[in-house]
Amino acid sequence: MRRFRSLLAITCVALLAGCSSSIPADPEGTLERVTGGTLRVGVSESPPWVETTEHGEPAGTEPDLVREFAERLGAEPEWTEDGEEHLMEALERGELDLVIGGFTDTTPWVDFGAVTVPYAADERDGTREKHVMIVRMGENAFLVALERFLLAEGASA
Repeated sequence: MRRFRSLLAITCVALLAGCSSSIPADPEGTLERVTGGTLRVGVSESPPWVETTEHGEPAGTEPDLVREFAERLGAEPEWTEDGEEHLMEALERGELDLVIGGFTDTTPWVDFGAVTVPYAADERDGTREKHVMIVRMGENAFLVALERFLLAEGASA
């Protein structure tokens, strides 16, 4: 019995050691591809969180955060402006890495992507809204990196 327990313990340690390096994982390699490369960001206008401009560079709270996040990854943001439905479809197809647009934690788009932890909150019509960003479903290493950034920036939701 003692030998069995020892063998079981060694097997468990070996399995856990093998798993720890790949959790969280990005099945499509988003974090690895974006780091030192291009962060593909879908933008839907929602002032003051996201405002579109004439020269194609969005302004507002969320684009500023995305620029800072991209800079920390050594990445350049590539902006795609469109309506929410088209952006979510592009995210689901893997054509975008992140979508911003003043989304709250009650967004109906949760079937198309994974929402971050709330990073900010405000009051609207007497209701407290918690703001989130949306990333490609399953790209957990990328999601964790973004959430760590948001939390380090003082997420206040």
